[in-house]
Amino acid sequence: MPTKGKARTPEPAVWCDEPRDVRPMLAELAPAAARARLLERTDHCFEPKYDGIRALVALDPGALPVLYTRLGRDKTGQFPDVADALATFGRRLRRPLLLDGEIVAVDDEGAALPFQHLQDRLHVSASAARAASQRVPAALVVFDLLREGDADLRVLPFRERRRRLERVLRGRTSDTVRLIESSVGHGVALAADGRARGWEGLIVKQPDGRYFSGRRSSTWQKLKFTETEEFVVGGWTAPRGSRPHFGALLLGYYPDEERRSEERERLIFAGQVGTGFTEAELDRVAARLAPLETGDCPFADLPAPARAETRRWVAPSLVAQVTFAQWTRDGVLRHPVYDGLRGDKRPDEVRRRPRRPAPVSGPDGAVAQSEGTVARSGTGGRRTKEARRTPPGPRAAPRAAIEVAPHPEPAAGDLLARLEELERTGRRSTLVLSDGGRVPVGNLHKVFWPAGGLTKGELVRFYLRMAPYLLPVVADRPLVMKRFPNGVDGKSFYQHRAPDPLPAGIRVTAIRESPDAPESEVPYLIGGSLQTLLYMAQLGVISQDPWFSRLPGIRAADMAALDLDPMPEAGFERVLDVACWLHDELRRLDVPCFAKTSGSEGVHIFIPLPPGTPYDAGMIFCQIVATVVAEAHPAAATVERMVRKRRPDAVYIDYLQNIHGKTLACAYSARASPFAGVSTPLTWDEVHEGAAAGLRPHDFTMRSIFGRLEGTGDLWAELRRSRPADLEAAFAYANG
Repeated sequence: MPTKGKARTPEPAVWCDEPRDVRPMLAELAPAAARARLLERTDHCFEPKYDGIRALVALDPGALPVLYTRLGRDKTGQFPDVADALATFGRRLRRPLLLDGEIVAVDDEGAALPFQHLQDRLHVSASAARAASQRVPAALVVFDLLREGDADLRVLPFRERRRRLERVLRGRTSDTVRLIESSVGHGVALAADGRARGWEGLIVKQPDGRYFSGRRSSTWQKLKFTETEEFVVGGWTAPRGSRPHFGALLLGYYPDEERRSEERERLIFAGQVGTGFTEAELDRVAARLAPLETGDCPFADLPAPARAETRRWVAPSLVAQVTFAQWTRDGVLRHPVYDGLRGDKRPDEVRRRPRRPAPVSGPDGAVAQSEGTVARSGTGGRRTKEARRTPPGPRAAPRAAIEVAPHPEPAAGDLLARLEELERTGRRSTLVLSDGGRVPVGNLHKVFWPAGGLTKGELVRFYLRMAPYLLPVVADRPLVMKRFPNGVDGKSFYQHRAPDPLPAGIRVTAIRESPDAPESEVPYLIGGSLQTLLYMAQLGVISQDPWFSRLPGIRAADMAALDLDPMPEAGFERVLDVACWLHDELRRLDVPCFAKTSGSEGVHIFIPLPPGTPYDAGMIFCQIVATVVAEAHPAAATVERMVRKRRPDAVYIDYLQNIHGKTLACAYSARASPFAGVSTPLTWDEVHEGAAAGLRPHDFTMRSIFGRLEGTGDLWAELRRSRPADLEAAFAYANG
């Protein structure tokens, strides 16, 4: 009889996927407030996080190995050294395997190197790949097992997959194919060791977690490290936009003592820092810089600026403390943030802090280390001085595959820091954007989501960070405001009319709400600017609800939507089923369509329309498709408008959202759901696999969404590029 309360390990399913169609599971970014608590978990597994290329490896006895990126691209030819080692490994197998791991660049000693070292191998031809592998060796670090024979292991808990992985790899690893070290507990010690060795961070895994292909899950969380060092200020760059005094400080450090004395008199350039300054600190630092200005450059070798900018020099008398992510291969700081000036440090004492090499681990996952550090292995926690070799792993795929729009605000980092300070102090102020736009803000400490403790300040910061993705979605569209002045549990109200007065620069246009009533013109806020977006968040507008048409063609819709709204007893799995049926029907009609979560419990399906499409045409088309699906699946889907006549476990397919002037929360919009959901674009693979993979609306929140965007980029941009639906052909096909 099983122990009470103990979960039964599920049986593996039969493998039915093509390996190249499998997408790797991704980790969520751990919230800053939860990091200390995560590190103290004694039951969680901790693994290093390094720069590299995520790879799925298909091994089949009698066949050559194949390495796929997380987008399904074959990279076998670009890593012949890894492929050769895998071929040797595969010849000793009796059944197929699908491994998940990371390809990392390694040095002559086998230690892991940052991603920049691997870039030289990503864009060479197959004929040049062998020579490139001699210049920059690579290793595959394996950290998961997804398939063994005909068994699909993704349903198993991580601890069981790890046990099977160790068994499969035992005696079969090499310098090129290695098992990542994994520690059960000891997170605090491992983090301290990792920071000292220059790791990017840790991956924290729940031992009971399943493997959810193609999406992020909180069962894996990435915990990024930062470093803090002091640097000598050698100058500054001119400010841009409305920012006063300076744009960034130019930083450097002095060479080691063994260098010649004349070289030690000049600074080595370490990069520049332009974020982390408050308005008061800008004033204070500028006052310190002014009397130190000189015409002599204090740097020994200064690279040309990335863009045209004016540089000014100062005598090297000030020392700044800076937090940053890593040193790049070129010896400059990655993601630096200004912390303050140090009055207790002499400039001539500032040197670059030496780093210990990254650890290497052996076939069983143990790590070479100095005495007193914790060794990691499959069992975790034991101590050893035995030296073995292997670099660790997991890191996202190359950025080249990810579409990321530039941020519209050059000083976004400074504004984020300013908003955090205002929330902490409870003060009111006015944000000044680089284009001169001004946004008054206040009461940022007010809690808007009691269940998660999210504040109004977090809403404003969310939209500041989300602006590159969201502004193109709402550009030139009238916006309806639903305001929550006291948070999601307080009273809310709709507001169509723009407030009066407004900050200068916010776009307002008079829109005729009813086509048949000229007197119904109402001044609407028009989306597309960061100033408007932040101003609405300050008003307590949680979601962004744009029209289905944009100026100047406000009478015609450029998209239509099907809103899947579940009744109380209909779970999200049923919503996904209905979405799949609608997708199948639209695909049969050759109509392009795009899916996203609603940010609450539903799903939205959007269809791009040709220019000049009347609202009624889009609505009628959606009505036909919705009715076809509802009639084919009456137990699960309905188009019945009266709530009392719907089944309690049905999903209502609402096509009436396509009436002129109606709105839906747009992609990347925050929602007033209790869990602070975000309306998140999904791939159709995610929708069709969602139920089996455990996809949930709660996976996409204001705190988790940015981790997902790191891996997916802007999925919704594809809707704007898509060919529009040919409704006439679709109607003809449906009726023929």
